[in-house]
Amino acid sequence: MSESNKFDFSGLKRVVKIGMSYRVLFVSVVLFAILSAVVSTYRPYLMKDAIDVYILNRDVNGLLYFIFLIGGVLMIEVFLSFFVIFLANKMAQRVIRYLRVRLFNHIIKFRLAYFDKTPNGVLVTRSVSDIETIAEIFNNGILTLMVDTLRIIFIISIMYYMNWMVASIVIIILPMMIIITNLFQKALKKVYQAERNVTAKLNTYVQERLSGMSIVQLFNRQDREFEGFKSINKELRTAFLKTNLYFALLFPVVDVVSALAIGLLLWFGGLRTAVHGDLSVGEVVAFISYITMLTQPMRQIADRFNSIQRGLIGADRVFKILDDDQTLPNNGKEILSDVKGKIEFENVHFSYIQDSPVLKGISFQTEPGQTIAIVGATGAGKSTIINLLSRFYDIDSGDIKIDGKSIYSVEINNLRSHIAVVLQDVFLFNTTIYENIILGNRDISLEDVQKAAKEIGIHDFIMNLPKGYESEVSERGASLSVGQRQLISFLRAYVYNPEILVLDEATSSIDTESETLIQTATEKLTKGRTSVVIAHRLATIQQADQILVMDEGKIVERGTHRELLTQGGYYQKLYEVQFQVNEFS
Repeated sequence: MSESNKFDFSGLKRVVKIGMSYRVLFVSVVLFAILSAVVSTYRPYLMKDAIDVYILNRDVNGLLYFIFLIGGVLMIEVFLSFFVIFLANKMAQRVIRYLRVRLFNHIIKFRLAYFDKTPNGVLVTRSVSDIETIAEIFNNGILTLMVDTLRIIFIISIMYYMNWMVASIVIIILPMMIIITNLFQKALKKVYQAERNVTAKLNTYVQERLSGMSIVQLFNRQDREFEGFKSINKELRTAFLKTNLYFALLFPVVDVVSALAIGLLLWFGGLRTAVHGDLSVGEVVAFISYITMLTQPMRQIADRFNSIQRGLIGADRVFKILDDDQTLPNNGKEILSDVKGKIEFENVHFSYIQDSPVLKGISFQTEPGQTIAIVGATGAGKSTIINLLSRFYDIDSGDIKIDGKSIYSVEINNLRSHIAVVLQDVFLFNTTIYENIILGNRDISLEDVQKAAKEIGIHDFIMNLPKGYESEVSERGASLSVGQRQLISFLRAYVYNPEILVLDEATSSIDTESETLIQTATEKLTKGRTSVVIAHRLATIQQADQILVMDEGKIVERGTHRELLTQGGYYQKLYEVQFQVNEFS
């Protein structure tokens, strides 16, 4: 058997173990399942007695009693089936809630390098639809499979109790059913895998196009992107149709086998009744009912295996992420307090991709309270420095220190609590201005935010929004201008009162209206704290205590603005180019 066709028993065991952690629910479902199987099997046996004892003997009063008895048994069967389904679904929802919470908590701790190479659409599929399929293992899988299996066992037992020869004829269908079920199970696993792969592909495609809608429209790619969507959607339709094709084949085949068994019964049972007289009419009717009851769970068992198979494919995808430890090592034990803000980079080498170095022996030092600026061409490695300072990535060699302590000896959350970063591309969540500023930190009150906004001069801007601090921000902050998003990002950094502030080209895309506000906010933010400013606009960093000029992953010049201008090097050329551009613009 090929690897792709093997039933994933280890995955099933892992999922069931999670389900069994809800012990009361699990035991309740098992008990109700056993009772349901017993009661449903007993009903045709009662019908046998009703025919042989009361109908054939024309005993009306006894027949009426048996009708009420069979009705009562039927009501009990309905009651038990309801609780089996309800409790199984309840346990399934608890399992997928547990897995969804655990998966999300696991993913948000992954290093950024993982997200650099993993499409968001794939992670969305794993976190939502793949986890939903795991519910099928319980609400339409193993628990109902257990009911069906028990029912088959009880049916075969009671048939042999009634007449072993007729029962032996009837159970000829069992090997045929097992073969059919096994063949369909193998085929369906392949189509389910294809279906989940195309679903992830479609999710990724849609999410990327929605996120980049401005680019799609700007370059008039609507028709091409639509054709791409139609192509993937066609793949998904084909995968679903293939699944339905197998089901369309399965059920008629099972019905044919069932009809064959009934035909054998009528032939053999009729002979025993008419010729030998050792099989009653009631027993023949009961056997027909049992064949129907036998083929129904057998047919459902194939369906149950398919549901389990689908759930196990989803579980396998989810468990692969849960088992993949992509978190940055957090072995640091030291807790920084009373941080002064001295930063040291000591011969730091780093590469995002192995053997493709981005930083090549970077060394510099800032004193507490100083502002250090980093300039250079795109791709020189400027933004990489702040990624390493915040420990979003780990260096290849060298060391980075804050107040003389290696950041790798410091607990990672404690380290980041002392650093605030204001990025050029500000990300805002789809919630209120206030929530976007405090990011869930309830220790920061609305009054604290308003006070900080007044201090850096942006309170009036926020109050001019429709609902002030309670104004809703659309996804990624699209309802605000670039400058407005930038101002909120400055306020977010300010209320957290970090000892070290990083401005990553935070003033490179501002509009004229916001420029004065941002300059005021920048002065307020950088005052009295160590600041690392990455900038394209050299006019914004002329007052920096130290300027580092980077080129191709190395620091090629360093000094103050005046010192660098007198060196006649790379910085002077950058300055002259910008000066000329501004002069003629």
